[in-house]
Amino acid sequence: MVANVAVLSDIHGVLPVLEAVLAEPDVRSASLVVITGDHAAGPQPGAVFDRLAAEGDRVRLVRGNADRELVACARGAAVPSADAVSRWAAAQLTDEQVAQLDGLPHPLTVEVDGFGPVLFCHGTPRRDDETVLVDSAPDRWAEVLVNVPPAVRTIVCGHTHMPFVRLVDRRLVINPGSIGIPYGRPGGSWALLDHGQVALRHTAVDLDRAIEAVIAGSSFPDRRAWAEEYVRAANSDLDALAAFTPPTSH
Repeated sequence: MVANVAVLSDIHGVLPVLEAVLAEPDVRSASLVVITGDHAAGPQPGAVFDRLAAEGDRVRLVRGNADRELVACARGAAVPSADAVSRWAAAQLTDEQVAQLDGLPHPLTVEVDGFGPVLFCHGTPRRDDETVLVDSAPDRWAEVLVNVPPAVRTIVCGHTHMPFVRLVDRRLVINPGSIGIPYGRPGGSWALLDHGQVALRHTAVDLDRAIEAVIAGSSFPDRRAWAEEYVRAANSDLDALAAFTPPTSH
């Protein structure tokens, strides 16, 4: 059992924001750092891998849908859902990094002091590309959590890039938000699970400096436009909610 866990998600190959979050005192002192998927699909994939490797065994990675797509792209498969930066990032990975991504677990369960078994996933416990939102209906939550063991009372997910904490039929569900592609608020969002308490945290960064660092540290052809849109959080949380929420029939 670990005493406390810092949870990051959706780095998407953005090194300067990752470095800022890893430098936070509560992240540095955490017993464990769990990153709930989508690590390298972005403009600095190799640098992000190297930075995470430098943390050693205190970092545990969970597979995200973009990680799975990177593996497929790197091995020559056609992946219609992969965007330009993901296809480019896949070509930058070493064989060892591809193998590491291919071997990541989904989901991952860790015993945490004050919480018991905590299930870490990307989309939902059953699928890395499944979307649930803070305002998803109870029957939708019941559907995606149906196979979670009764002993698991805390679920941490990623995928939607928007932080939240909510109860779902007496279970606690946490989304730490995104490091590399935040929606609604620029900077790095993360969460701290500490002796039974949950805190959503945010790390502010100098956006101009972060964007220039991405541009200087990448050879992705459209890196400036990518960074200006995603690192600067040009897409709001309402934009994201509209994109993720299926249309209702009338």
